[in-house]
Amino acid sequence: MIKKITLLFLFLTSLTTTFAQGKLGPITISHGEEIEADKEKIARIAGETGGKIYTLATKGKNYFIKVFDSSTMGLLSVNEIVMDDFMDKEPEFEDIVVISNRVYIFGSVYDKKSKVANLLAVEVSPEGKLTNNKKSLFSTTVTKNRERGAFYFKDSPAGDMLLVMHASLFDKEELIQYEVKLLNDNLDIAMSHLEKVPFNDRNDLEFTIADLSVNYDDDVFLVINESYRDRKSKTNFEKFELHSFKKSTDYKKEVTKIDFTNKEIINCQMMTNKNNKVQLVGFYSSVRDNGKANKELKGVYMATIDGASNVVDHLTFNEFDYDTKVKLLGERRAKKGKDVKPVYVPHSLIEREDGGLLFLSEFHYVVVGQTQGIGPLGVTPYTYINNEIIVTSINPNGSIDWTNVIAKDQKASFTGLSVLLFGGGSNGSLTVTVGFQIPIAMMGKGPEYLGAMPIYENGELTVVFNDNEKNIGITDIEEIKTLGNYNKAIPTAFVFENTTGAITRIDPEGYTDGQLVLRPGVYYRKAPNEYIIYSSRKSEDRLGRMTINK
Repeated sequence: MIKKITLLFLFLTSLTTTFAQGKLGPITISHGEEIEADKEKIARIAGETGGKIYTLATKGKNYFIKVFDSSTMGLLSVNEIVMDDFMDKEPEFEDIVVISNRVYIFGSVYDKKSKVANLLAVEVSPEGKLTNNKKSLFSTTVTKNRERGAFYFKDSPAGDMLLVMHASLFDKEELIQYEVKLLNDNLDIAMSHLEKVPFNDRNDLEFTIADLSVNYDDDVFLVINESYRDRKSKTNFEKFELHSFKKSTDYKKEVTKIDFTNKEIINCQMMTNKNNKVQLVGFYSSVRDNGKANKELKGVYMATIDGASNVVDHLTFNEFDYDTKVKLLGERRAKKGKDVKPVYVPHSLIEREDGGLLFLSEFHYVVVGQTQGIGPLGVTPYTYINNEIIVTSINPNGSIDWTNVIAKDQKASFTGLSVLLFGGGSNGSLTVTVGFQIPIAMMGKGPEYLGAMPIYENGELTVVFNDNEKNIGITDIEEIKTLGNYNKAIPTAFVFENTTGAITRIDPEGYTDGQLVLRPGVYYRKAPNEYIIYSSRKSEDRLGRMTINK
């Protein structure tokens, strides 16, 4: 099972008929009718229900709901999202979600007078219009506008529940506050919990809400990590905890402490599987003799917690092997024992048939230039860099089966309003890393063409991404050329042999004038072997389906 994926596939194909088709090894692409009203660019595919596909589109600062016919992929309606004022203020758009067979949009309002962060939901009709079915879901007290926090959303495995969290910092009170609620398809609150976590403020404090999840039994889990250095004792203190809220205990909070020494957790991604196990995976760094963490990536860890007893079954730390370091750092630096730079973010977790995991982490870096202009009219240059992906196959006991590296070099540069920089997942000492996703405001400007899509079917991993035509046949990271012009990208697939991790590369014949290129950050995973995708070519846009047959 693929955990949260943030991302992709692309495909190229000449279009002379209503449904254009193409193949890339075991992958088949079919595109629907051309979207004639394409000025509103699709930023998210929310889901498919009732023979219709519901998408979110943007144009300037405005949001729209575009509805498509499932069979023809033809456009049925376009409706601008205009939510009624709440507390004399129009809500800021947050998300669009399909829960079971019902579609909802979410908007937030910060009340300056009462210092309350509010979250509202409005049901969407089958025609894509906002209905009168509205609910207020959150009214969370915060300290001030700068510390008002943000909302985060997670689907349940069956798609019949939605987990929502609000997290904020109380700087003066030295508190981290999070509030979680589990909602059913009628937006009834099945579970609600508000927690205030105290901390001792210090310059080197790092408090992270690392991940959030709901399992098949509608149990809720949250991972927190608090790290700081005590200079007097020359010790690095690490509080790594799993907070569990189980339906069987009426969602009473339970805490599992994961103890270790002389290491620091860099990031974490969580998998809750059908065997009632919670698996935590990510990168860690070493700690110096003076207690200061090196902050560079030493290797990969995995912790497995029994969901029934809250007992840690095992915790394993695995250093990168020499061959992997050569691919990431070069032979000279690998021989010197250098560690990997902390520029790799968790991309996907995939459950193997034997209970092990496939952990994909991608080189991700954003360069923010100097803003030109004054105030809200200022524009800022951005460059998104998404390069190689580390693929780690982990055994059920936490040991490493094999590691390999997907060689890619991708870049997209654009300019955006300077206000787009704000509203991120970090506020002072608080950082929230609940899934990686391209901000909606950045969609349509280039970064959605970058990244990769992992597909796991019949025990075999295939990863598809956009590449430079000059890289056909190349898997060596030292030889690849940068994908700069994503409008002339070709699709490629890296297929991994499941016992050794050896790579077989599958390429098309080459670039074709007029081909459609998928926007990899815009997709919907309907089934393990079927995806709804969004492709474009200049002013021509189409929805499509990608299927995998192995």
